[in-house]
This record gives sequence, structure tokens and C-alpha cells, in this order.
Amino acid sequence: MKAIKQNGNGILLGLGEILVGILLLIIIALGAVLCLVGLVSMVRYFRTEAKEAAVGRLLTKGLLALLLGVFCMVENDWFLATFPKLTILYGVLTLLAGIGKIQLTVDMIRAKKSRWYLGAFGAVISIACAVVILQNPFANTDTLWLFTGISLIVEAVFDAVTIIAGSKVSNKPETAEVLAEEA
Repeated sequence: MKAIKQNGNGILLGLGEILVGILLLIIIALGAVLCLVGLVSMVRYFRTEAKEAAVGRLLTKGLLALLLGVFCMVENDWFLATFPKLTILYGVLTLLAGIGKIQLTVDMIRAKKSRWYLGAFGAVISIACAVVILQNPFANTDTLWLFTGISLIVEAVFDAVTIIAGSKVSNKPETAEVLAEEA
């Protein structure tokens, strides 16, 4: 425990670097998949009848996928350069999701659902993560990456728990439309 306290920053930095490395590998893998999809689309274009191929725009789609794939594989540092801006976008989207969860919570309360507190807790988690991400109190980008990744996982797990627990109350999904119908 003492070693973890003494090396906490180093551990966080290491985890952040691992996350960055994984994301870069994902971007490179995505580039390879896009290249493959592009090549398949281009081959399909030339193997399809001319009129049908023109309507499907397979050549355009293939060339665009191929170019984007090569870009992801060769120029993958663009993601690191734009990550702070993407993080702001993610923070705003997370804040909007939290506001949506407030609506769901109020709908659940009005419909007298017994597990409304799960929606409320999810809203609090989403809004808290969004505020931290938008404030960016971290000393370096690696820590911001780490927090953003952890917040994605935490929110996804809690949303899954909320959905599963909500389905035990009734067989219907807890959506605004269903709640409105039941009211």
C-alpha cells in the first residue's frame, strides 16, 4: 500500500500511456479495416453491372474508405493532437446525457416507479463526470485520457445496471414513451 501511495502519479501516468497506446492501436486497426472495406467496395464496383454500380456509388465509397484508412494508419498522431477538443465534445455530450437522465428520473417518479433512484444516481454520475472533464483539472493529457476512459466505463456499467434493474420492475423498457403511456 505504501508503494502505491509513493508511486501513485507514476502509476496513473503509466495507465494513461497504456490507454493512449491502446487507442492508437485501435486507430491503426480501424485504418486497416477501412482500407480493406475500401478495396472490397472498389472490387465490387468493377464486378457489378455498370448501371447498378453507378447507382450504388461503390467506387466513391471505396476510395473514401481507402483514403481514410491510409490516413488513420499513417497519420495517427492527429488523434493525440485533437484529443483535448474531442474531450470537450465528450464532456458536453455527457452533460447532455446527464440532463436526459434527470428527465427520465422525474418521469419515473411521476409514474411511481420504485427504482427511480437508479436513474437519479446515473444522472449525478454523468453530470459529475462531465463537469470534471470540462474543467480539466489534470496536470497532463495522459491523466485526462485515463479519467475519460474510466468515466466511460463507469457510466456504461451503471447504465447497464439501471436498465437491468429497471427491467425487473416491469417487462417494458423504461423509456419516456412507455412512462407517458402508463401515466
